[in-house]
Amino acid sequence: MSIKAGLVGLPNVGKSTLFNALTKSSIPAENYPFCTIDPHVAITSVPDSRMAQLITMFNSQKKIPATVTFVDIAGLVKGAASGEGLGNKFLSHIRDVDLVLHVLRCFEDPDILRSEEIDPLGDYEIITSELMLRDLETVDKRMEKLEKIKKASKSKPAELKPAIAEIELLQEVKNALNDGNNKKVRSLIETATCNTVPLLSAKNFIIIANISEDQIDDPEQNEYYQTLVKEFGKERVIAVCAKIAHELSQLNDQEAQEMLSMLGLKEKSLDKIIRESYTNLGLITFFTCGPKEVHAWPIKKGMAVRQAAGEIHSDLERGFICADVYNCTALFDAGSVQKIKDTGKSRTEGQDYIVRNGDIINVKFNV
Repeated sequence: MSIKAGLVGLPNVGKSTLFNALTKSSIPAENYPFCTIDPHVAITSVPDSRMAQLITMFNSQKKIPATVTFVDIAGLVKGAASGEGLGNKFLSHIRDVDLVLHVLRCFEDPDILRSEEIDPLGDYEIITSELMLRDLETVDKRMEKLEKIKKASKSKPAELKPAIAEIELLQEVKNALNDGNNKKVRSLIETATCNTVPLLSAKNFIIIANISEDQIDDPEQNEYYQTLVKEFGKERVIAVCAKIAHELSQLNDQEAQEMLSMLGLKEKSLDKIIRESYTNLGLITFFTCGPKEVHAWPIKKGMAVRQAAGEIHSDLERGFICADVYNCTALFDAGSVQKIKDTGKSRTEGQDYIVRNGDIINVKFNV
């Protein structure tokens, strides 16, 4: 499963520095707008402590973790929807990602070139306004097409009914877009009973609050962070110091742990970003395990085992017979695969079984 999260923000908010840290990459992170003109893409492993235990228990030669693809999208500016600052190109890159990571600067720095005062909430509103302006164009085009379908389907109730339902939905969406009400747009799309065109402003998102080094151990003292939490909720806002995150990414595990201890931090901010990106996309992990490798497979929560088998290989889904399943938590408690079998914790499941997070699956198939 291809998973993409896009880092979005105004110029000079620390976005490229954070991307470098997330990917241990070395793209430019210069102090001027549009340094990153084309989107830089890199694949990052999803931290999962279960992998190490599984490798030990199966005596596996290697591990293949779940991954998230991060895209560094060049800084947006006001007027992007009408083409300002190469906006058309940048907005099209946002369309391609599954999750938007809004990077917002939450501290003053005289060395950073910026024409306006620090205002993370205002920065967010500039970006979402541009996304909504582009969505208005998308909605208008779709409604024009639906009106033609409606006229051509007057004698075809099966085609007419869904067209009318979508038109009614899009009219409400258009009203919300014209009012600049992004929350209502998201609510309408999330609760809609019919499908429609994908909208930039309705994409799932996380707020990345880029705070200063001296506040990273206690983000609550940062007034801008507090404002963002009040607006979006604590579960959607992650406090990060992009500079420290980048420094940590250059260290080995032992050195990084020592630095974390010195800073009074329990984990890397990057690990939390990766984990929360994964969770916000509604993903869980199942495993295939053996002496050759332990492989983590990301799937959408609620997926049936036959469809999940298709993530491994299309032949497994096509020729699916059944699957032997047990959860890694039960395995860790039991201490061995043999004990799992002896205690009846390993089950044979049919195609409609809904995969749970942490399931270890062995698919039986015939093609």
